[in-house]
Amino acid sequence: MSVLFIEYPKCSTCRKAKKWLEDNDIAFEDRDIVAQNPTAEELRAWHEASGLPIRRFFNTSGMLYREQGVKQKLDDGMTDEEAYALLASNGMLVKRPLLIVDGAPATPGFKEADWRAVLDQKNAK
Repeated sequence: MSVLFIEYPKCSTCRKAKKWLEDNDIAFEDRDIVAQNPTAEELRAWHEASGLPIRRFFNTSGMLYREQGVKQKLDDGMTDEEAYALLASNGMLVKRPLLIVDGAPATPGFKEADWRAVLDQKNAK
């Protein structure tokens, strides 16, 4: 099972999620969302596999989200393609942490129960 953990190292929720992965002996590849921002193609694949609305992939509590008026842009009908391009332009716009497990839905944000369900589902296959 391949696990990609995308984080912003200064984020307290990301640190908590990383500790949870380590405490549960889950091997993962660690990726800094600012140093190596997801591409529009990656975001498209993760979004489509997740079944979640594109809004869930935005860091809605971030300064950049507010400064750029992203909520209004989404409300005004921003297309998914425009959203992927915007998210790919700056890692600080992307909801984090982001858990990517091969063959499972991408999981933005950290909720232990959600992460456990994704990992258990993948282990059961």
